[in-house]
Amino acid sequence: MPMKRSKPVYLFIGVVILLVLIRLCSHHEPQPEFTPRDYPDIVRSGILRAVTEYNSISYHADKDSISGFDYELLNAFAQAKHLQLEVTPEMSFEERLKGLTEGKYDLIATGTVVTTRSKDTLLFTHPLLLSKQVLVQRKQEKGKDSLYIHNQLELGGKTLHVVKGSPVLLRLHNLINEIADTIYIQEVDQYGPEQLMAMVSGGDIDYAVCDENIAKANIELYPNLDIDTDISFTQFYAWGVPKHAPVLLDSLNVWLDQYMKSEDYRKLYKKYFH
Repeated sequence: MPMKRSKPVYLFIGVVILLVLIRLCSHHEPQPEFTPRDYPDIVRSGILRAVTEYNSISYHADKDSISGFDYELLNAFAQAKHLQLEVTPEMSFEERLKGLTEGKYDLIATGTVVTTRSKDTLLFTHPLLLSKQVLVQRKQEKGKDSLYIHNQLELGGKTLHVVKGSPVLLRLHNLINEIADTIYIQEVDQYGPEQLMAMVSGGDIDYAVCDENIAKANIELYPNLDIDTDISFTQFYAWGVPKHAPVLLDSLNVWLDQYMKSEDYRKLYKKYFH
């Protein structure tokens, strides 16, 4: 004859399950909540949150300190406005854009190419730099069947590696139409442009596309690399803020207009762009 369980037993089991669930849930750390902000909100908080890319131009560890053109320029702005600066390095352009849209970051403080498409999602500061995208490949070797590309017309049928979500993708798709041939594009999400340069140098991949300023800053490390073939025209590079932050944009532009006339700025520029 089957045994009947009393209601108190079921109640006890239910309470035990509930306590276990509560205990499990208590081990999950609450995720910080962010809301999109404009400059008045930033001033009230006293903290400016920026996202950048870890590379030799924008932001990098230098012995026991942090260096980089974008980092040092933004730090000067934060000090002038009496703001604490929080900088997060993020290699993925898509993640930088996502964090900006969600309010996790207040601005993208790394050279972002200004295009019609990027203007659809970002407000850009006045131009900070001029640069272009270049092909990274190994130098031509005498006596060997070389993979060397002499001009853009020879890109047909080749595979180019680029950082995932990079604005250069638009240029590459336009280039496919211009040369009337197929260019295979491999987007890489775990590496930045400097890592792609190392992979080309080591023979892991044959071609990558990289910002010229970053390429020039690293070319001495890789004497077997060539960066002389242009992929894009010279373009404006600037910082980006979200569409909901026009006051932050104005504050940055007013400060940049003044600071870029100073001796401090000239020294900073010369430090990274000879």
